[in-house]
Amino acid sequence: MRERFVLLAAALAAFGASLGSGFHFDDYAILADAGLRSASGWRQIWTLRQTRPLTYLSFWFNYRLGAENPLGYHALNLLLHGAAVLLLYEVLRRLAPARVALVAALIFAVHPLQAESVDYVWGRSIVLAAVFCFGALLAWLSDRPWLATGLFALALLAKEECAAFPLVLLLLPKARVRRAPVAAMLGLAALAAARVFYALAVIPGAPAGVQAGITPWHYFLAEGPAIWRYLRLLAIPYGFTVDPEIGVPAAWLALAAWAALGAAAWFTRRWRWFAIGLLLLLPSSSIFPAADLAADRRMYLPMLGFATAVALLLVRWKPAGAAAVVVLCGVSIARTQVWNHDAALWREAVERGPDKVRPKIQLSRDVPAKEALRLLADARALSPNDPAIATEAGKVLLANGRAAEALAEFGRALALDPRNPENYNNRGVALAALGQTDAARADFLRALAMDGGLEEARENLRKMGGR
Repeated sequence: MRERFVLLAAALAAFGASLGSGFHFDDYAILADAGLRSASGWRQIWTLRQTRPLTYLSFWFNYRLGAENPLGYHALNLLLHGAAVLLLYEVLRRLAPARVALVAALIFAVHPLQAESVDYVWGRSIVLAAVFCFGALLAWLSDRPWLATGLFALALLAKEECAAFPLVLLLLPKARVRRAPVAAMLGLAALAAARVFYALAVIPGAPAGVQAGITPWHYFLAEGPAIWRYLRLLAIPYGFTVDPEIGVPAAWLALAAWAALGAAAWFTRRWRWFAIGLLLLLPSSSIFPAADLAADRRMYLPMLGFATAVALLLVRWKPAGAAAVVVLCGVSIARTQVWNHDAALWREAVERGPDKVRPKIQLSRDVPAKEALRLLADARALSPNDPAIATEAGKVLLANGRAAEALAEFGRALALDPRNPENYNNRGVALAALGQTDAARADFLRALAMDGGLEEARENLRKMGGR
C-alpha cells in the first residue's frame, strides 16, 4: 500500500499545479462545441463522425458540472493520470521484479514527457485510452481475456491511437497468448481505423489523413527523426516545446533513423520493453499523416514500454533510480508552470521554433496589439499565403477599433480559403462594425449555408434581427 501512496504523491507533486491552469489551444474547441454545451449533448456525441466519443462524453460531464471553469477539467485529467499510474504498477508487478515495477511506474508518473497529456485538457483522450488499456492488460494477466477485449474497445472509443495494443499482448513476458481474443481486438482496431477514415472524409479541414497537407511517404520520413526526438527527451528532459520544429528530412537520413530504431529494438529484444514502446508509437508515428509531425502526448501510452526499459537499466544502480525520479519530478513541476500560462507556453514555442508560423499566431492572442501585429507580420514573411495569419490580424485590428483594416484582412483570408465558413462570418463581423448591415447579413447567411452548426454565425445573425 505504501508504494501506491508514493506513486500518487509523486504524480500529484509533478502535475498538481495544473489545477491552477486555464485552457490552451484546442481546449477552446470544447467550449465552442454546441453539442458539448447542450443538455442532450451526451446523445449527439455517438455519431460516426465522432471518433473519440468517450473522451467527448467526459468533456460533456465537465461542462455540465462546471461550465467554463477549467478547474474541473484539469482535476479530471489529474485523476485519470493517477488511475493510469496505479493500473500500470499493478500490471508491472505481474511482469517484472518488484523494484523494476516501482521505478517504471514512478518514471511514468512524473516524467515531463507526460506533461502535455496531463496538463493539456485536450490531451485527455490518450490518458483515458491508457487507463482502459492498462485495465485490459490487468484483466489479460488475470486470465480474463474477454474482459480485456471489452476494455480495449472502450480504449478505442477514447482515442484510436491505441490500436496497436493487441500486438503488445503477443510480446509480453510471462503472458499466455490467446488467439481468439487477440483476433477480436484486432478486428475492433480495424473498425476504429475505418471510422477514422470515414470521419476524415466527411469533416472539412480535418488535420489528418488526406487533409493533413503531407503524403504518407513524407510523413514516414519525418517520423523516424521525430521518434528519436522523443527518445532524446526521455533520456535528457530538456528542450520541450508545445510545437516542435520537425521537418521532412532527406530520404537517406530518414531511412537511417528508422534503421537505427530497428537495430535498437533488435539489440534490446531480450527485455522486449523497448520494442513494446515503439510498437505503441506506430499508429501515430509511422505512415498515417497528421498535420502535427510530432507531439509529446503521443508518448503517453508508449511510456509503458519505454519507462520499463529505463527502469531495467536504473535498478542496477539503486541511487541512480531515486535521483532520476527526483530530477524528472522537478522538471515536470517547472514544465507544468509553463503550461499554466498561455503566453509562456507559446513564447517558449516561438523561441524554440523561430521558423514556425503557428506559435507566432498563438502568441499573438496573448500579447498587446502592437506586439501581436509584429508577430503576425513575421509569420506572414514565413508563409505569405496562410489564411490563418490574415484571420488573426483581422481579429487584432477589429478588437482595437480598426474595422476597415480588419475588413481587408478578413477579405484576404476569404480569398485564400473561400471554402471556410468562418472566413465569411469574420468578414460579416467587420462589415457590421462598419455599418454595412446588408452585406454583413449576407455573409452570415453564407457561412450558415456552408456549415449549419456554426453557432457564432447564427448568433451574429440573431443580433442583426435575422433568423
